[in-house]
Amino acid sequence: MQYNTQQKKMALPEYGRSVQNMVDYAVTIEDRAERQWCAETIIHIMEGMFPNLKNIPDFEHKLWDHLAIMSDFKLDIDYPFETIKPESLNVKPDPIPTNIKRIHYRHYGRLLENLIEKACEIEEGDEKNNLLALICNHMRKDYTTWNKDSIDDQKITDDLFELSDGKLRVNDEVMALMAERMEKNTRPRQTAKNTPTQKQNKNKKH
Repeated sequence: MQYNTQQKKMALPEYGRSVQNMVDYAVTIEDRAERQWCAETIIHIMEGMFPNLKNIPDFEHKLWDHLAIMSDFKLDIDYPFETIKPESLNVKPDPIPTNIKRIHYRHYGRLLENLIEKACEIEEGDEKNNLLALICNHMRKDYTTWNKDSIDDQKITDDLFELSDGKLRVNDEVMALMAERMEKNTRPRQTAKNTPTQKQNKNKKH
């Protein structure tokens, strides 16, 4: 008994060993007319294996291409289409161009560096100061997430200055906005007590 692993590797295993054997036999037929008839019969069998694909454009053309591939391009017949060439199978696609810039500090990440670039384009004013405060607080949060060392405001301002190529500086107004944002984020939420709705519910119970 011969196992499939001991047989010749199939170029297109989705058609199965039986179809591959038919193709191998067709290559050995000496009479050209008989060889042509055999090839057309194989195409008909291949087409019946995938009835749901008949409406796909160029489906029949693909079958003839597959027949040529399975015969290792040795099947000498009159193809109804111009079939694929052997050299086309080994063509590598063109590399996809990428625009990847080096991240200066991985703990800050690419998104934060993009925000810093946008902040450099904004004119001086409240909008820019609020954005800088947001950026600095995110930098503080990211730094403490990835580093166990304590951090001070000077480290944040120095990193911001470096990442912006010296274009962004933290002034007193930005520092005040940073502190205000941090206070809002750390302030405990107070639950409302004895709201009108709650009072009405209590009265209904009584």
